[in-house]
Amino acid sequence: MSFIIYVSCKACNATLVFLCADGIKPEDVGLRPDMPYFRTSATQRVPRITYLHIYECEKFSMGIFCLPPSGVIPLHNHPGMTVFSKLLFGTMHIKSYDWVVDSPPESPTTLKPSENQGPEMRLAKVKVDADFTAPCNPSILYPEDGGNLHCFTAVTACAVLDVLGPPYSDAEGRHCTYYHDFPFSNFSVDGLSIPEEEKNAYEWLQERDELEDLEVNGKMYNGPKIVES
Repeated sequence: MSFIIYVSCKACNATLVFLCADGIKPEDVGLRPDMPYFRTSATQRVPRITYLHIYECEKFSMGIFCLPPSGVIPLHNHPGMTVFSKLLFGTMHIKSYDWVVDSPPESPTTLKPSENQGPEMRLAKVKVDADFTAPCNPSILYPEDGGNLHCFTAVTACAVLDVLGPPYSDAEGRHCTYYHDFPFSNFSVDGLSIPEEEKNAYEWLQERDELEDLEVNGKMYNGPKIVES
C-alpha cells in the first residue's frame, strides 16, 4: 500500500506535520537497510551520507538522511527553528545541547581562546547523549530548548526523517553552523563555577569552518508519491 503525505502551504501546521511523521515507517517511504545508500565502499574517505529531499516551502522542509554504519552528521545548530526527527530504522547515537542562557549575570558563558586557537567558545549544556534504536519516539528540538544543537552518529545503517520549520535560510539569518565540542574541564574561566558532579553535563562549543569529516550526496526523493493539496 502506498503512503501519501498531504502538504498544504496555506496551513503548514508543525503539530500536524509531526503527527504525520510519527506514523511513518521505512516501507512507507520505500527504504530498506540493504539499499546502496547505506553501504560504504573501500575507496570512500569518510562514510557518505545521502539526503533525500522530499519537500520545501516557506514554512518547513522535509527530507530523509540515509547514513551507512559509522556515518556522522557533525554537531550543528538550527537557529530559530523547530526540528522533528524520526528514526525510521537502525541504531543511532544522538548527542544534543542547548546554549546556557540562564546563568547569573556575573557568570561568564563565553571563552576567548588564546591566540591562534580559533573563534570564541560558548558554554552549552548536554541534553541527550545516548543510543536510540528504531522503533522509538520522534524527537522535538525547539529553538531555545530540547537540544537545538545536535550530532548524529550511525551505530548501524539508519535512516532519519527530518522536518524543519522554518527551513534553513541564509537570507533570513537561519544559517547552519557547525561546531567542535570540548569538555568543560579543559578550560578555566574566572567567575564561572559549576559543582564538580555537574561538570560532565557542560561543554564548550566552538564554531568550525572545515568539514573534512562530512560528505553529503543530495538526491531527490523517489519513493511512494507525495501529494500537495
